[in-house]
Amino acid sequence: MTVKTELSKIVKPENFFDDPEVLNNYSRDFSLVPPGVPNYVVKPKTAEEVQKVIQLTNKNLLPVVPVSSSVHFHGAAIPKQGGIIVDLTRMNRILEIDEFNRRVRLEVGVTWEQATKALAKKGFRMMMPLAPHPMRSVATDHLEREVITNTVYDYGEPLQSMEVVWPTGEIFRTGSASVTGYPDSPSKGANPSGPGLDFYRLLQGAQGTMGIVTWANLKIEYLPAIDRVLLAPVDDLGYTIDFLHRILKVRIGQECLLLNNTDMAALVAQKWPDDFENLRASLPPWSIILILSGMARRPEEKLKYEQNMLDDIIRNGFSEIKLADNLPGFPGIGKKLLDLLRQPWPKDKPYWKNRYLGGCQSIFFITRPSLAIQFIELMEAVAAQYGYPVDDIGGYIQPIEHNRACQMQFDIFYDPTSEFDVELVRNLYHDAIIILAEEGALFTRPYGELASLVYERATSYATALRRVKKVFDPNNIMNPGTLCF
Repeated sequence: MTVKTELSKIVKPENFFDDPEVLNNYSRDFSLVPPGVPNYVVKPKTAEEVQKVIQLTNKNLLPVVPVSSSVHFHGAAIPKQGGIIVDLTRMNRILEIDEFNRRVRLEVGVTWEQATKALAKKGFRMMMPLAPHPMRSVATDHLEREVITNTVYDYGEPLQSMEVVWPTGEIFRTGSASVTGYPDSPSKGANPSGPGLDFYRLLQGAQGTMGIVTWANLKIEYLPAIDRVLLAPVDDLGYTIDFLHRILKVRIGQECLLLNNTDMAALVAQKWPDDFENLRASLPPWSIILILSGMARRPEEKLKYEQNMLDDIIRNGFSEIKLADNLPGFPGIGKKLLDLLRQPWPKDKPYWKNRYLGGCQSIFFITRPSLAIQFIELMEAVAAQYGYPVDDIGGYIQPIEHNRACQMQFDIFYDPTSEFDVELVRNLYHDAIIILAEEGALFTRPYGELASLVYERATSYATALRRVKKVFDPNNIMNPGTLCF
């Protein structure tokens, strides 16, 4: 029996594909990573079907690339060596919403749009990245350590226990989901650690190289009862970062972030492109977005307490920070931003990063907030060398760990139909990541050519990763050519 016949038998013929047009759809994404065409695509429905596919590919030494959604931005789901795409989008059930433990268990194909709607009906929400694509996988974004906009819960690990099919074909459950009697066990899978090792850390940021997660337990929180959106123009970025140090260490606010005028305009513009151009020209260079929230219990008192503390901090040392319900001259922008921070991007609109020119190459890394100005100047200098308009660079600073660190993101917009634009941005990106890395940027999610740059500079870490990979994937079938494998 041929591999094609066996795969078709495992997932049923209607879920097996080898048509060139279908295969080509999986060969590229929104990134600048070179395309790669798979040999076959399968769409399993259960962990057992995934297991059988993996056992077959191991037997025949065929590469496997797991795909959890229909939208990808970083090239991690592009086949580097052909092989089989395991498309998990049919595994899209929300298995349980545990209100007592504030936990949701969902399959890896569940999207942000699907999850937020289901949780809102129960009065809950998930911590989410900035305006995620509605068709992205919730579990995968957490596995890939997408940084959330909420600064209060970032110490708690949002990803809890999960089920994974290892590259050798075994089905394994991590954390307290591994105990006898699960899911009716007392902990309900809410503890991520164990058994023995903290296995979930092997899967985070692994880009599908360590196994295929089929479902995961994730933390959820109550929807706030009341919110107050506060915004302020930023005249002095260093002064503003000092202010954030002061307020975030005492846990004032829920969501807190900084956006430059280009990214802000791309997010909130309504009529395109006129609104975008007008907003970008008139918005301040950078703006603070801070959301105070009253939760389920005594919401008015909590909101008043935080507001009073915030007012006291501003009076005693940060009088130049002018927080208000709206930015001067932009009525209603606060409400728009609240919706964007609590919901995935609207499905009926082009994704916000692709609205301006059609394509966007993002550079994101972790650094100390005090170095933000230095990195902005470096990025602008590289762009100027290539003749790329500095005003076209989107900027986003996300405080983490109560502003002891932050994620910085630069969004480089370009026209993907223009060979000139694509080549210019490809070269600009290449030089920028090298310069930023040399100045201390910590690339914790190295995609595409970044992987080579990062692992060449961390040889001992790369050696350890290869040893771990050899244990869990002795035949190196799982997404080969990604990371340092």
